[in-house]
Amino acid sequence: MVRSILNSQGIRVAMVVGSEIYDLAGKKVYDLKGSNIYLLSGELVGHLNENGSNKRLARSTDRLFPDLRRLSSD
Repeated sequence: MVRSILNSQGIRVAMVVGSEIYDLAGKKVYDLKGSNIYLLSGELVGHLNENGSNKRLARSTDRLFPDLRRLSSD
């Protein structure tokens, strides 16, 4: 099952497939163990809050997924 990751403003920034996190372009960027987000090297970098079928980033974890729409308009 594919689930969305939403930032603290409710914008979809990534997707979870199993225990892997992919950016919106489909590139694997993180591993997910429980609610913890890990770099592919194994370093803990953040966590998610559960929200039904979607997962929401804690505000302090938003930096892991920059808003690509905002970056492309700069």
